[in-house]
Amino acid sequence: MNALERELVRRRLRNQRLDRSELRKPVDVVRWLGAVQAQNYAGAKWALGLRAKGLTDADVDRAFDEGTILRTHILRPTWPFVTPADIRWMLALTAPRVHAANAHTYRQFELNASVFRSSRKALERALRGGKERTRSELASALRREGIAAAGIRLAALMIDAELEGVIVSGPRRGKQFTYALLEERAPRGRSLPREEALAELTKRYFSSHGPATLRDYVWWSGLTVSEAKAGIEIVEPALDEEVLDHRTYWFVGSRAPASSASTSAHLLPNYDEYLIAYNDRGPVVGASGKDVFAHFFVIAGRLAGSWRRTLKKDSILVEAVPYRRLSGADTHALAFAAELHGRFVGVPMELSVASPK
Repeated sequence: MNALERELVRRRLRNQRLDRSELRKPVDVVRWLGAVQAQNYAGAKWALGLRAKGLTDADVDRAFDEGTILRTHILRPTWPFVTPADIRWMLALTAPRVHAANAHTYRQFELNASVFRSSRKALERALRGGKERTRSELASALRREGIAAAGIRLAALMIDAELEGVIVSGPRRGKQFTYALLEERAPRGRSLPREEALAELTKRYFSSHGPATLRDYVWWSGLTVSEAKAGIEIVEPALDEEVLDHRTYWFVGSRAPASSASTSAHLLPNYDEYLIAYNDRGPVVGASGKDVFAHFFVIAGRLAGSWRRTLKKDSILVEAVPYRRLSGADTHALAFAAELHGRFVGVPMELSVASPK
């Protein structure tokens, strides 16, 4: 890795608040990043914990149940955390693109405008008055209205209602997830004119995820190339740029202090924003050829191995599989990363480092 690549990685670690975060609450992290991919709820909780000092697993559960962070389909066809303040303008900006991506599925399951209108009304009736219902309960409510609702067809109906601002995540009921009405869960969500929303999303992304390219932003946001370019043009006075390997990287200069440690390690959950939020993951993944859908750890910002955790009687075993031989400093940094995860979940951690693969 050359000097420019090292600087790019250093800035991403800092801007993603993986190094020395001043953030304290789940809503602070979600607001800073704009949206946090969260289809794996347990992993997404740890993604927030990595970026906020002193945050615990229980803190994130509480924030989710109280509705200070929400989960819905937004940006591209995925399921991120988003704040109540941001959800309405983000939906207005990005929902049309998600609908377009889902168009084939809609046709395949004979879902048209009339079916969607009936489905949304049925869901509203089932949830009105502060009621929260599980997906299976809402499926029963739809079937009682004569709307076929099972499997992928049910998923498409639910996604449509999320994209149209009818439903959103509700508090958990034990281990089950529920839905609630968006107007009751986030009554004070902001609406923004489209150009202002585009500027806000663009600046939010390059502040928290930069340095990143236009293609990275298109991938993360779900916007068209022309829309993403327009967003960059609007906020360009606030952006810095650098060219690396003939690619232009945009970012907003951070005031957050950089880490003074020569070696840092982070146990990332699957789908973490540090990896999933970029179309080109080369600066972090390198030549490993690995995908980004498992639990990985990075050392000094570079992909260095995978990890998994196993519950034991009184502790959790973190098993790390490095892709190269680790130095003593690397192993020490990895042990500290495991300790931080233990503090987050409130259980002592044991670390086992396998031979490199």
